Amino acid sequence: MSSMIVISATAVPDHLRGALTRWLLEVTPELYVGTVSARVRDELWDSVAACAGDGMAVLAYPADNEQGFSLRTAGTRRREPLDFDGLTLIAFRRESQETAKRF
Repeated sequence: MSSMIVISATAVPDHLRGALTRWLLEVTPELYVGTVSARVRDELWDSVAACAGDGMAVLAYPADNEQGFSLRTAGTRRREPLDFDGLTLIAFRRESQETAKRF
């Protein structure tokens, strides 16, 4: 059964953006939305995770949980999804104090 997915891909290579537009609509720059099967979703995500490089990507898709969706992330990122008693919360990674003091 098909379901709606959302992928946000920031600072990823152009060839990855082109590959995503084969299956999904780019509704705003770097935000992709579409309805695909779970198999296609997983294959797309494998491609995104392999090519993200220095960029960042987030996948949101329907799931049978309290929030009604699950998240996957790839690449370098400041935000990290964490499981907290069955709910997904977002934790922010802070710069180390040494890095902050240099500037």
